[in-house]
Amino acid sequence: MSESFPPRLLRTRLYEQVAGQISSWIGDNGLQAGDRLPPERELAQRLGVSRATLSQALVALEVIGVVEVRHGDGTVVTAGHRQSTRIVEAIRSHADRLPEVIETRDALETKIAALAAARRTDDDLARIDDALAFMESDIEVGGRGVEGDERFHGAVTAASHSLLLARLMDEIGDLIKETRLESLGQPGRPQASLAGHRAIAEAIRAGDPAAAAAAMHAHVEMVSDVALLREQS
Repeated sequence: MSESFPPRLLRTRLYEQVAGQISSWIGDNGLQAGDRLPPERELAQRLGVSRATLSQALVALEVIGVVEVRHGDGTVVTAGHRQSTRIVEAIRSHADRLPEVIETRDALETKIAALAAARRTDDDLARIDDALAFMESDIEVGGRGVEGDERFHGAVTAASHSLLLARLMDEIGDLIKETRLESLGQPGRPQASLAGHRAIAEAIRAGDPAAAAAAMHAHVEMVSDVALLREQS
């Protein structure tokens, strides 16, 4: 007779615990939407964790809509307190769907980049350049380049001149925002992302669909290299 074992319990990772603690702290202190959290250094000291762990916890909370990290304005509360278990569940739900979202991005955006290289106009190239410049200027002053990243991919999508592909990208826009926040929250990632964008833009400007597709594929592969998924493997 075979024995039946209960499913193995998942170990709560440190940054998940910290995310739950931050959410509880928000509730205990009566913080509302628009209120700021203490500076990261101070908050890390209060919680007794490293800045790296705190940063990962804040990115996870931002992805699930509890806080928003604003350059020059600190971390701002966007939603009220949730129970620690709910926080962990939300973070893991995001982690579970992240690989599929990245696969979908790769399939759609690789084709979009190839079409953009074949169909782009001078106006399209100008919008792509504007997005690159906006992202670069944000990163230079310490930002993560989130808005510039969004503008760039939007400009490339527009340059493909495919209404259906643009509609599909719009349909998964909120899910793409999650991957964007997760990726650009990694140390050194904004600069690497900007370099990837430049490679894509150069191939599109050169009118080389194969090179544009390859550059976009490499970029999406980099986006998929996030701590959350590395820790799950």
